[in-house]
Amino acid sequence: MDFEMTFGVFMHKDGSIYDDIPEVHYQFPKIYLSRAQQMVGDWIIYREPAKLPRSKGFFAVAKVERIIPDPDVADRYRAIIEEGSYLPFEPTVPHKVEGQPVERDLANAQAAVRPLSNADFARIIALGLPEDDTLPRVGELEPPAAENDWRVQEPHVPFDSERPIVQTLLNRPFRDRAFRRAVLHAYDGRCAVTGWKLVNGGGRLEAEAAHIKPVSEGGPDSLRNGLALSGTAHWMFDRGLIGLTDELDILVSRQVNDPSSVTAMINPTRKALVPGREAERPHPQFLAWHREYCFKH
Repeated sequence: MDFEMTFGVFMHKDGSIYDDIPEVHYQFPKIYLSRAQQMVGDWIIYREPAKLPRSKGFFAVAKVERIIPDPDVADRYRAIIEEGSYLPFEPTVPHKVEGQPVERDLANAQAAVRPLSNADFARIIALGLPEDDTLPRVGELEPPAAENDWRVQEPHVPFDSERPIVQTLLNRPFRDRAFRRAVLHAYDGRCAVTGWKLVNGGGRLEAEAAHIKPVSEGGPDSLRNGLALSGTAHWMFDRGLIGLTDELDILVSRQVNDPSSVTAMINPTRKALVPGREAERPHPQFLAWHREYCFKH
């Protein structure tokens, strides 16, 4: 096994007793402190437990910036995620591919914080962040040839000596493609505001992947900081002409010069149409930022 760079795995489950915001911080008990400290400055991969119903397996990669004592709970700590490093996988990576574990150099499958070999790290990244040309413009989504194809076919590793993995993970065009792919898949290519799922003759989706809190302001490339929006809705959202409450009600700014047309564009529920899974819906922390710093009241 090769653990030179101290890559790691953080086990995460939505709704657990731990206060995790995977794109911001990861909470863990004192028993894992020495192990987590070895990962500071290196990359970890998030994984859901295999025993979880409909487990999505390995679902994101991020870089650990530092470890701090948890400010709220004694004998717990937080791994602070480096700003701009979190990136969701699409497809998410199952625990096994063709009957073989994806994490092969496994010492302790039960440990919530554990090291990850270089070979396992490279394999998981290649599966979860396939480097392709299927999204040459904002919003395009190419479906797999058959349902769940991405979960059983191991792609060619897209990384070589000229493009080290860790360098690629910080490459902005690469991250933009991965973010678009994850957001449009989670929203099934449908605009959260209008409800439209428009596709041109070439199979290209009209919807775009929008950041709620922009990357330029420290917003992460995470599903919970993303929305699928049509071109017009994206333009209005970025300029603060529409926004969302924490309950996902769609807000229309009083500064809109044609409110009736905007209202007619909004889907009949008057709420954002978001994924069913909680972990894929907009996070209140990012929605609050948009209302405070972007939305025109």
